[in-house]
Amino acid sequence: MIMNIESLYHVFCEAGAVTTDSRNCPSGSVFFALKGDSFNGNLYAAKALEAGSAYAVVDEAEVVRSERFILVNDVLRTLQELANYHRKQMAMPIIAITGSNGKTTTKELLATALMPKYKLHYTQGNFNNHIGVPLTLLQLTKDHELAIVEMGANHPGEIADLCQIADPDFGIITNIGRAHLEGFGSFEGVVKTKGELYDYIREKQGIVFYNANNEILKKLSTTITKRISYGKGNASFIGEPI
Repeated sequence: MIMNIESLYHVFCEAGAVTTDSRNCPSGSVFFALKGDSFNGNLYAAKALEAGSAYAVVDEAEVVRSERFILVNDVLRTLQELANYHRKQMAMPIIAITGSNGKTTTKELLATALMPKYKLHYTQGNFNNHIGVPLTLLQLTKDHELAIVEMGANHPGEIADLCQIADPDFGIITNIGRAHLEGFGSFEGVVKTKGELYDYIREKQGIVFYNANNEILKKLSTTITKRISYGKGNASFIGEPI
């Protein structure tokens, strides 16, 4: 029988941790058998259980051997849905950061500034893709007051998908560059993809922070009611060298 998200969430809450690596299975964790071009996590589900995981989430019925195997339609999609469900239970503000470069540096600087005031959770390393974002969200606890989620993309629609998972309240696009155009088709494709964060925040009526000296970001954020500018000259917040 296919397990629904609500039931799986109860399993996750009891476990308290998830893993996608059969070589690193904390005791009692839930192993998600992800697939890739050159690997199939379903083949390592039994190994993950032997290594310490309490349950293994799989999407191939033939590997199921006991009640410790949880069968779903698609492991990756289930991981993402579980992360979104958990994010909604935590109900804390989330700041999303994307951009052509500077995402990780901006995230680290922002985390350093906010940690003295808030019990903060933020993306570790560059866990900023369709797998890393869900894993980041699933580390949220009721002790956290605020979260920062870094979002990366290498094709159109990816930021929109990550926003659907993380449901951010605040958005920052660091910049939009002309490098790394492969996967986007053109510079306009990059602009549209990064702008998907603004699109989501606009619909949610959240708040965006934009660089007042960047004409592209300034234009993209024009129709957002709640926006705060930073930069040099005519901006809400002006940075000065120390």
